[in-house]
Amino acid sequence: MPLLEPKPGTLRPRTVSGPAPDRVPERRATGTPEPLRTELSELLGAEKVLWKVSDLVRYASDASPYRFVPQVVVIAEDIDDVSAVLSYAHGRQREVVFRAAGTSLNGQAQGEDVLVDVRRHWAGVEVLEGGRRARIQPGTTVLRANAALARYGRVLGPDPASAIACTLGGVVANNASGMTAGTTRNSYRTLASLTFVLPGGTVVDTADPLADEELARAEPALCQGLMDIKREIEADPGLVARIRAKYEIKNTTGYRLDAYLDGNTPVEILRGLMVGSEGTLGFISEVVFDTLPLDRELTSALLFFPSLPAAAAAVPLFNEAGALAVELMDGNTLRASVSVAGVPADWAGLPKDTTALLVEFRAPDEAGRAAYERRAAEVLAGLELVAPVASVTNAFTRDPRTISGYWKARKAFVTAVGGTRACGTTLITEDFAVPPSRLAEACEALLELQAQHGFDAAVAGHAAHGNLHFLLAFDAAEPADVQRYAAFMDAFCRLTVERFDGSLKAEHSTGRNMAPFLELEWGPKATELMWRTKRVVDPDGVLAPRILLDRDPRAHLRGLKTIPRVEAVADPCIECGFCEPTCPSEDLTTTPRQRIVLRREMMRQQPGSPVLDGLLDAYGYDAVDTCAGDSTCKLACPVGIDTGALMKDFRHRRHSPREERAAELAARRFRAVEASARLAVAAADQITDLVGDRLLEALTGAARKAVRPDLVPQWLPQIPGAAARKLPATRRVGASAVYYPACVNRIFGGPGGQPGPSLPQALVAVSARAGKPVWIPRDVTGTCCATIWHSKGYDAGNRVMANRIVAAAWGWTAGGRLPLVVDAESCTLGIAQEVVPHLTADNRALHAELRIVDSVVWAAQELLPHLEIRRTVGSAVLHPTCSMRHLDDEAHLRAVAGACAREVVVPDDAGCCAFAGDRGMLHPELTASATAREAAEVTARQFDAHLSANRMCEIGMDRATGRSYYSVLLELERATRP
Repeated sequence: MPLLEPKPGTLRPRTVSGPAPDRVPERRATGTPEPLRTELSELLGAEKVLWKVSDLVRYASDASPYRFVPQVVVIAEDIDDVSAVLSYAHGRQREVVFRAAGTSLNGQAQGEDVLVDVRRHWAGVEVLEGGRRARIQPGTTVLRANAALARYGRVLGPDPASAIACTLGGVVANNASGMTAGTTRNSYRTLASLTFVLPGGTVVDTADPLADEELARAEPALCQGLMDIKREIEADPGLVARIRAKYEIKNTTGYRLDAYLDGNTPVEILRGLMVGSEGTLGFISEVVFDTLPLDRELTSALLFFPSLPAAAAAVPLFNEAGALAVELMDGNTLRASVSVAGVPADWAGLPKDTTALLVEFRAPDEAGRAAYERRAAEVLAGLELVAPVASVTNAFTRDPRTISGYWKARKAFVTAVGGTRACGTTLITEDFAVPPSRLAEACEALLELQAQHGFDAAVAGHAAHGNLHFLLAFDAAEPADVQRYAAFMDAFCRLTVERFDGSLKAEHSTGRNMAPFLELEWGPKATELMWRTKRVVDPDGVLAPRILLDRDPRAHLRGLKTIPRVEAVADPCIECGFCEPTCPSEDLTTTPRQRIVLRREMMRQQPGSPVLDGLLDAYGYDAVDTCAGDSTCKLACPVGIDTGALMKDFRHRRHSPREERAAELAARRFRAVEASARLAVAAADQITDLVGDRLLEALTGAARKAVRPDLVPQWLPQIPGAAARKLPATRRVGASAVYYPACVNRIFGGPGGQPGPSLPQALVAVSARAGKPVWIPRDVTGTCCATIWHSKGYDAGNRVMANRIVAAAWGWTAGGRLPLVVDAESCTLGIAQEVVPHLTADNRALHAELRIVDSVVWAAQELLPHLEIRRTVGSAVLHPTCSMRHLDDEAHLRAVAGACAREVVVPDDAGCCAFAGDRGMLHPELTASATAREAAEVTARQFDAHLSANRMCEIGMDRATGRSYYSVLLELERATRP
């Protein structure tokens, strides 16, 4: 064991809620049992089998109120792996569940036996026919697919609120629709073809002209069984009429029985049945969508009504006017949304019954938008709207930022409301539809039913399509509260079916919580046809049992998860998974959601539990060490949960008093530390010139083993040489700004092999050319943005340096009269925001007067208008840093790059590189994993320039791509050089 390896017990929960009734039992502490683990490892390779108890626990939760711990998790890389798992399951009488994003709200992504991860290796988009079609891998998010299609002016039909995280495989498997899809733009209606693997291992591509012939040879009994069911349905006119009527409104309850009416062959029938089948009939390995026009001319309004029924009554008017989206948010939803960044704070004071409609019209051109605005004005004139708080305008707008804010509030419905639930309560998301003409009546009935059962649910939904969602919170650890929920569900389902002939699931698919009510909605005959369908396609019941079909009337009450209290920063988490696609360690160890899920399981356990010990043993590396600490999870989370901050706190907890003192001493003597670091880099550069990189790699590798990998950086060949000993000479008199060269740019030089100035020289030169000279204070040496200490959880050192830099900046800028220009985006973020909580009261007051400006923003706003571009490169690819996302500066990077290059490309898969100062040297595997997809895009073609705005991120991208990244300001200097 390394000398300074922290003890796992330092992360032991300080207060434990357990033992909880749903805790992982002690017999599961050793993880996957034998011979299951060995057999699958031999079949697939050990690297594809996750077996530790921590692996099983982190995969046991999705966005639903359920929790089932699998026996093993398999990371499938291709169809061969999927077929091998299915064959194994048949031979061993095991069950298989496929999981992609885990954003499902009804437990569809959970299994109790073999769980197969089909997200990690299943991403990719191929745009076809000029954008009219798209071939998409099932692990691709809706957001990523639409980003690729936007260049062609096209978009997918399904648009679920979870588009940032949900994957297309799950969207199709659940027939998820969203705000605008309704019954005409959903997966069922817009799928051109799909490829799937049947439970028996047969692969079917519905676009193949020979597909039916091949399926008949491979699965004759399946083909016969499907055609028998088709003939039986078609022989019953009443049943045919019933099926057609059920899909006139949104409906995802049970299997799509209209597939038997719309398909003429077994393959065509299966193509329809797969949509909404929730992984119970096969694995969808590829989809081809017919895309839709991306109408870019928008006009939108957020309109406030005195009550839910009043708002619902206005919906048909906007439908008739041609609105593409009419979204409803009740008072509970609106008030909870104040936790979402950008939502007006005065919404917290909205009256209880206030309800809003988000109405949007989309047109292909200006004339179409103007026509919609006239129709909207006519509707508005007849409405009785209210403006109970100052921020309410009740007016249509074209402003993209305002419209984006409206949608951000709407899409945050589940997470925002869930974040305000009482501590320790479990969240249930229900989803139903009624004929749109009866929406107002259904709203009144729902409010009355909630009151009868003691619930005060939040309600929102796609009102244009008669589809509403509501959220309930109850304590799953209390039998009486569970029974209250059960009584409500029985009454709600009967109300929806018997009074409104509605759909119990409109777009979230049947799932565990509605499976027991399937027959209530469809009746015995249609329900039995669904059971027959399952038996015909999956006669051995291998795939996802009990998820869509379950005869147990209390199945929806089984597996409800408790939500034990964890650290305050993470406690509001509802485990939705929106954070996961942004997380650099997503494909290496754990995600923000999984870090919280694991922490909650620790709280469920009692002291001394072997399960708790197993979780703690793995948590140090899997959760704490491999967190980049970039906090992009905070940006993706609608309620701003910063799991990165929690991991930094855990790093602090693991420090010994000696480590904290050493870090504080380094901060106090940073001038000497900085000089030593620069000399060390220079010496290393000379050594590698003489003997290559292997000696330093071996020396640092040995030191890491002896001391601790998280303390000693690994030498990387991409590390540049030392910076110049002296910074450029500048004058304070006449300066337009104070230039603060970050310590990373005072220690490390620019890209090797590229002639030209250093970054400080370039910024000084280009500022002077624009008539905006900058001044570098002579005493910048020995100061830092404090991120070095902040990112590692060294609290004392962080306080020392945070207060030092603010006091120094105050003096340099003459009390904030000049802006402070910082030449590394992460350092800009550090000084502008991250130091604030660690300042003394006096220095916090000084900080409030400072103007912290990133150098790229300085160049875009202050320099570009006064510069002459003399030469450009043909193409440039950009790596926007995560700090840019926090500061909303990416547009400025694009602007500067656009002045220097005729073509500017930001990869669709661009994300945090996870180099994170020195974390990419402490854990090179983290950066390798985080950059893999972006690097694949970058290396797929040639670019003339590879540009970013942070030296360490540039090193990380150098290592990932084999291309030389450098600051966009160096390119700007070259482009404007006389």
